[in-house]
Amino acid sequence: MSSSLLLKASVFLASDVPDPGREAPEELTEKVNTVLGIAAWAGTAAGVAGVLVTGAMMAISVKRGESSEHMSRLGMVLGGCVLVATAGPLISFVFS
Repeated sequence: MSSSLLLKASVFLASDVPDPGREAPEELTEKVNTVLGIAAWAGTAAGVAGVLVTGAMMAISVKRGESSEHMSRLGMVLGGCVLVATAGPLISFVFS
């Protein structure tokens, strides 16, 4: 008896569940694309600034005769640049 009651309850509760579909509204898509474009631009600018700052620090330390771990810092900056540059295509590949 309880299983038939549960069946009736589940049919009743599931009858009004909306199905919105997979497409986002056009206004939302435009706003999200704008925000992602700004974020991509900011990430690229930060990568260029990081390379410039690391290069300047390398030049100053060579002139002073100091040795430092600039290559590891440069590697981290370039790794971040690669991550920013490949974020869009990587997400498109995974979700398409």
